[in-house]
Amino acid sequence: MPPELRKRKAPASEPAAAPPAKKKGPVAKAIAKVKEAVSPKTTKTSKKANGAAATSKVTVGDTITLEGFGGEIELNDGTKTTLKALVDESNAGVVLFTYPKASTPGCTTQACLFRDNYTPLTATGFSIYGLSTDSPKANTNFKEKKELPYSLICDPAATLITAIGLKKSPSGTTRGVFVVDKSGKVLAAKPGSPAGTVEVVKKLVGGGATAAAAPLPVVPAPKTEATNGVNGATKEDIAQADVAAQVADTAEKLDSNEEKPAA
Repeated sequence: MPPELRKRKAPASEPAAAPPAKKKGPVAKAIAKVKEAVSPKTTKTSKKANGAAATSKVTVGDTITLEGFGGEIELNDGTKTTLKALVDESNAGVVLFTYPKASTPGCTTQACLFRDNYTPLTATGFSIYGLSTDSPKANTNFKEKKELPYSLICDPAATLITAIGLKKSPSGTTRGVFVVDKSGKVLAAKPGSPAGTVEVVKKLVGGGATAAAAPLPVVPAPKTEATNGVNGATKEDIAQADVAAQVADTAEKLDSNEEKPAA
């Protein structure tokens, strides 16, 4: 009998190689750079911690988110509160002066200077508070002994002191002053001497007995062009990006025609 012939399976066809990526011509490359330059870009923002930037301390000119900023604190009379609540209760904002320890010489000088200048410093609507890590009992004794006309804030965990950038490592407090207005804008945030912290506030409110007659000037917000609601880009930015995109498409077509061999 003749041998039986077996059919061989056809070899599997290899997948067609992907066409090489189309290279951009010189015109398209140039236009792409223009398009990238005028296209609106998003800006990265650092994560927030207690309403303050997590990667940098609060500085003058910043606008902080008052909600949750510095956590919960306690007045010397035992009242639980927050910086936001204190700002809301004020007429213009809050002045916080920090001190290392109640009833010590430097802190007594500082507290008494704010006491003696209390009327002119609060004439424009700012509320004054002393801030330290002392207990309610220690701060109450301090307030009563020196007849301080303002409340003292107790921040044993230093959450607010840390948030305003006046914590001293590992567990101390830097003497300084922090001022924030009703909108959350930081007007002052710096360390200083007992007299220096008072002078900072004097300059902010107009100084001395003339403060009541010369309130803080209201600076109008700078006018900005209308935006389209996307990443804060202006209409002009979007128009430029659209024109660049159209030119880029045209350039790509021109480059493509140049690459085709002549018939």
